[in-house]
Amino acid sequence: MARRIILRWLQLAGLATALCLLVYVVAQQIGRHTANDPQIQMARDAAILLESGSTPESVLPAAHVDMSRSLAPFLIVLDDGGKVLAASATLRGAQRSVPDGVLTSVRDDGEERVTWQPEAGVRIASVVVGYAGSPGGFVVAGRSLQETEERVLQFQHLILLAWALILVGLAVLSSLTELAVPK
Repeated sequence: MARRIILRWLQLAGLATALCLLVYVVAQQIGRHTANDPQIQMARDAAILLESGSTPESVLPAAHVDMSRSLAPFLIVLDDGGKVLAASATLRGAQRSVPDGVLTSVRDDGEERVTWQPEAGVRIASVVVGYAGSPGGFVVAGRSLQETEERVLQFQHLILLAWALILVGLAVLSSLTELAVPK
């Protein structure tokens, strides 16, 4: 009888585990993708302004931020070679540019959404858009992923707790069901 209980529980536990993993992955992906929302608009709008003749400095937000400390969104305008022309953000006082591979991808596709980690512990949800003109270049819009990652971690803890409770409940249910079956 114990063997039947364990086999029944293992089947249900496998299904519960798969469903909990699915819920986690969906929640994590929704959180990460929605972290790009303001940057998409900022990067595209800045690219339009640059294409119509605005200067790199004029498209920047008024507030200057340190990427390692602020949650505020920021813009960085790059030339076609990836050199910073203007930026509303620095990292510990230094201007930063996204990796060359991101710029290559933007040249091919027009836009790239990437998690940028300019140094350990600093993760940025960034959107990079190319702009045409004389000269053309790139607009990087970004903001810290700190709050998003903290929310995902809280959700992960809730899912783990729910998973553990479900497994215990399934063990009880499997036992009661097996004991209730007439022999």
